[in-house]
Amino acid sequence: MKLYDFFRSSAAYRVRIALNLKGLRCDRLFVNLRTGEDKTDAYRAVNPQGLVPTLALADGRALTQSLAICEYLEECYPNPPLLPPDPAGRARVRALAQLVACDIHPLNNLRVLDYLTGVLGVDEAAKLTWYRHWIAEGFTALEAQLNSSPDTGRFCHGDAPTLADVFLVPQVFNGRRFECDLSPYPTVTRLASAGEELDAFQAAHPDRQPDAV
Repeated sequence: MKLYDFFRSSAAYRVRIALNLKGLRCDRLFVNLRTGEDKTDAYRAVNPQGLVPTLALADGRALTQSLAICEYLEECYPNPPLLPPDPAGRARVRALAQLVACDIHPLNNLRVLDYLTGVLGVDEAAKLTWYRHWIAEGFTALEAQLNSSPDTGRFCHGDAPTLADVFLVPQVFNGRRFECDLSPYPTVTRLASAGEELDAFQAAHPDRQPDAV
C-alpha cells in the first residue's frame, strides 16, 4: 500500500492513526498542499478530487476519503478493532466520527479557508471567527453526546480507542492550532488527551512527519 499524505491534513492524520493502531506499514508519498502539488495533473490522475489522503492498493486501485479508508482497514485488518462488536455501538462510533468528518471539518479545511481569504477577501480576523464558530458548534454537540452517554469511558466508546477517537484527536489538534477556547469541552479534551498518550497517535502527529515544515 502507498499513502498519499500531507503532514498537516487532519484527514490524512486520521488515516495515519488508524494504520498505526492496526500495526500496518505502507509507503508514504507526500503531496504538498501549500505549493499546489494537489492540483497537478499527475496527482489528479491518482485522486480526481485532488485531496489527501489517498491509499493506493497493490492491485492499482486507489481509495479516497479518510472515513472510507479507515473502514476499509477495519474490514481487511479487523484486529485490533476500531468498531465495537454490537450494531448500536458501531452506529454510535460512526456517528461521532461523522460529526467530525461531515459537520466540522468540511467547513474549516484548507480549501475553504483559502477561498474565504483569497476569493471573498475575508481578513484574517474574520477567518478565525469563522473557524472558531464552527469548532464551537461541533464541539458543543460532541461534548453533550460524550458527556451524557454511559458508553463513554477512557475513550469515546469504552476503554479502547475506536474510530471516534481516530477522528476526534486530529480535530482537537486543529482547534488548539487555531487557538480555539476548548475549556467548555472538558470531556472532549479529556478523551483527546487519552488518545494522545498512545504511541500510535503520537507517531501520527503532524510535527513528527517527514514532510513537516
